[in-house]
Amino acid sequence: MFVVVLTYIVPLAEIDRALPAHNEWLTKQYEDGHFLASGGQKPRTGGVLITRPMERARLDAILATDPFAIAQLATYEIIQFQPTRTSPELNLVNELLDNN
Repeated sequence: MFVVVLTYIVPLAEIDRALPAHNEWLTKQYEDGHFLASGGQKPRTGGVLITRPMERARLDAILATDPFAIAQLATYEIIQFQPTRTSPELNLVNELLDNN
């Protein structure tokens, strides 16, 4: 699994103009089953994505299609991790991990 930390590198006005396209992209990634959670950082300096288990190359390809990446509005820090424990609310994640 991966945690992806986006950091905005342009003024928020530019982020706001690209936000509708970014949100459409997020919707598609959820529909395709790639992401488990996403949201903005507080304060508003970027965002965070939590992915389902996948190959790093697949994640790189997905992130390359983000309108924020295409327009070079944000940088992406990618942190891979192997969860060894989750809360009961995340039983689906446990099942996914058992299948990898």
